[in-house]
Amino acid sequence: MGKTLFEKIWEKHIVKTIDGGPSVLYIDKHFIHEVTSPQAFTGLNKRGIKVLRPQQVVATADHNVPTLNQHLPIKEELGRLQVEALKKNCADHNIQLYGLGHPFQGIVHVIGPDLGITQPGMTIVCGDSHTSTHGAFGAIAFGIGTSEVEMVFASQCLLQSKPKLMRINVDGILNKGVVSKDIVLYILSKITASGATGYAVEFAGSAIRSLSMEARMTICNMSIEMGGRCGLIAPDETTLSYINGRQFAPQGIQWDKKITEWKLLYSDDDAIFDKEIFIRAEDIEPMITYGTNPGMGIGVTEKIPTNETINENDKSGLSKALAYMGLQQGAAIKGQKIDYVFIGSCTNSRIEDLRMVASFVKGKKKADDVEVWIVPGSKQVEAQAIEEGIDKIFAEAGFQLRQPGCSACLGMNEDKIPAGKYCISTSNRNFEGRQGAGARTLLASPLSAAAAAITGVVTDVRELLN
Repeated sequence: MGKTLFEKIWEKHIVKTIDGGPSVLYIDKHFIHEVTSPQAFTGLNKRGIKVLRPQQVVATADHNVPTLNQHLPIKEELGRLQVEALKKNCADHNIQLYGLGHPFQGIVHVIGPDLGITQPGMTIVCGDSHTSTHGAFGAIAFGIGTSEVEMVFASQCLLQSKPKLMRINVDGILNKGVVSKDIVLYILSKITASGATGYAVEFAGSAIRSLSMEARMTICNMSIEMGGRCGLIAPDETTLSYINGRQFAPQGIQWDKKITEWKLLYSDDDAIFDKEIFIRAEDIEPMITYGTNPGMGIGVTEKIPTNETINENDKSGLSKALAYMGLQQGAAIKGQKIDYVFIGSCTNSRIEDLRMVASFVKGKKKADDVEVWIVPGSKQVEAQAIEEGIDKIFAEAGFQLRQPGCSACLGMNEDKIPAGKYCISTSNRNFEGRQGAGARTLLASPLSAAAAAITGVVTDVRELLN
């Protein structure tokens, strides 16, 4: 019997399987940031031990950092203390840190691919749920808790139970104005925010294979929003072309050797999945969320659901979500007034995302009463945007290009959306208070967010495309 992509990677990394229990899984790469690592380092220090393999750990500051004036001391005390602790811990344990001011600093799930650190066939962990992003390269990548961060520090291994396996096939040709963020929001709207709970999800099909690496990362990033343990996509020529020549990518003979290995990373034709889902790309239109979890999404031309059109068990959730969002059952989402646009986060802050937005807004101006924040995912993305003149396009449109960080994805740093205000966001979560206490978040693609920035309302971007 054939094996799935997940099984091929998983089995190669098993150190030991406990009878009737989990496996001891070897971890190839461990990413850390300032928020979930301090307690783990404290645990190590109390035990009087060092990080076992510091050369396999990469650190950056991203969650709780400002995105303006990063050369100045951090104003918020918690963020300042966390960043200082990360510096000290990395120095004490000989870990490479890409902190503020470093040319490789950025969002942890952006810099790994940026630098060629993320590679097919790896096991990758981080104390952050959206570690699933790295699965776009054909890797098993997942978030872990602080106690597990300490476990990996100490042993380079992790106790893990093998998840069930799901494959989501998206076949066909995407419609105009529809991009990868729309694909994943569409999937979420169909299977719900708990539809992949307990599964490792492989994304496949002709529409997936047609996507760039940046677009694939967006999809794998949000596999966690379906409840999935991780998401992954088989590597192909697109993957190899993206990795080749990057800072820490294999070179010379090592590159040739790795290519031979990576070309074996796919699900065999007779591999068995516990569940398969099939989706037609042609059925997807630009998507937007209306509620308080990422599964509460609709096509931009559709109406907000009503109690009559949803499952009985979801009625109380719908009422609660719409009360928080200030929206009405059965109302059109298109035309809804918005106050802020946030384009960034580990979901949509790569150079391709910024190019997409710049191409759309060139020669246009933002609506007068909308504030627009563009936050690149890394210093490398920021530098590339400036080199290509994207920063000037944004400035002329009235958009503010800030410095790298998680920013308004989460209400943890200085970049918060005020209570009661509507923000179209390219991030991954729209929970109550996610972008700030009382903030109202509508998730969308960079294209849809850019359209709303120009018009001031939720807009069908297809109407503005040439």
